[in-house]
Amino acid sequence: MRQRRLSLVDRLICEADTLMRTVTSRGHSAARPSPATGHTEAELSDAERRHAAGLMRVNHTGEVCAQALYQGQALTARMPTVRDDMRKAAEEEVDHLVWCEERLRELDSHTSVLNPAWYGLSFALGAVAGAIGDDVSLGFVAATEERVCDHLRDHLERLPDEDRKSRLIVQQMLEDEQRHGDQAMQAGGREFPRRVKDAMTTVSALMTGSSYRV
Repeated sequence: MRQRRLSLVDRLICEADTLMRTVTSRGHSAARPSPATGHTEAELSDAERRHAAGLMRVNHTGEVCAQALYQGQALTARMPTVRDDMRKAAEEEVDHLVWCEERLRELDSHTSVLNPAWYGLSFALGAVAGAIGDDVSLGFVAATEERVCDHLRDHLERLPDEDRKSRLIVQQMLEDEQRHGDQAMQAGGREFPRRVKDAMTTVSALMTGSSYRV
């Protein structure tokens, strides 16, 4: 059966639905079980628990941004194949979003109150990148995933050694993000200059610093 191509209005409605699901932490379900499933909860001090929750909150906000970025790019992508690739990547990132939400609840914590603002900014950046060109859009994905992988490696070093559940989630996220970045470049992504990547790192540091606390 031939699939009906969505109109701009249809796509906008889909994006609004995704926004509500993402920023309200409702309606999403993971296609894969969490890597933490079946593992015993660690004995953490209050300080360790708060620190682990702060790092997982940052990771959750990063996934909120990823959803917005991919949705914005899919909305303005010129080639249907690139649009489909963006949507597929966004679907895979949903797993990370759900896993982080689950882990935050287990740590008796919450998602960041700043997520709606970060979603809006990321969606706008994704839409602009997609409108400029598919090679720029894919290059933006690769550069973003490079920043994300740096954060995840740092979190693996900073998470309490005993917090195996959080560490397993972050490790799987790292593997998936590396693959998404490689796929974006293989699909024709443009390599971004160092000064652009440095600017992205600065914005990323603002996001991580604020989300860790609130």
